Amino acid sequence: MYCPFCGNQETQVKDSRSAEDGAAIRRRRVCCACTQRFTTIERVQLRELTVIKADGRRIPFDRDKLARSIRIALRKRPVDDVRQERLLNGLVRQLESSGEQEIPSYRIGELAMDALRDIDDVAYVRFASVYKDFREIEAFSKILVDMNMDKPANPPSQETP
Repeated sequence: MYCPFCGNQETQVKDSRSAEDGAAIRRRRVCCACTQRFTTIERVQLRELTVIKADGRRIPFDRDKLARSIRIALRKRPVDDVRQERLLNGLVRQLESSGEQEIPSYRIGELAMDALRDIDDVAYVRFASVYKDFREIEAFSKILVDMNMDKPANPPSQETP
C-alpha cells in the first residue's frame, strides 16, 4: 500500500476492524518513512462489473459514482449515512450477484430508483429527474401522478372509537 503523503511503498497496519455491516474492513495504517497515519477500506468484490452505456461504450463499474449520485439525491433529506451506506451496499451486492458481468447503465439506474423510492419520495424524484433527463415540467408531473397512483387511495383513518 502506497503512503498517500510521501508515496513510500512500505506501510504497517496498526488496527483492523469490520465496517459497513461486515461488508468491508477498515484498516488504520502508518507509513514507515514519514510516520503519517491514514485509513484504508477494503471491500469484497464478487466479480468485475462492466457498465454498458447507452451509446454502446463499455466502462468499468464505479461504486463511488453510484454513491455520489445517491448522496446527491438524498442531500438534506432525513436519511442518515448508515442507511445510505446500507442502500448502496445492497445495490452493489444485487449487481454483483446478478450473474452478469456486463450490466446496462439503465438497469443500474432503475435499481437505484426503486431503492430510493422505498426510502424517500423526494430523493426518488431527484434521482429520476437526472436519470430520465427531465426537460419539461410535464415529466415531473407524470412521475408525481405515477407515485400517487401507487399509494393507497384511502389512507387508514386516525379516528378513535
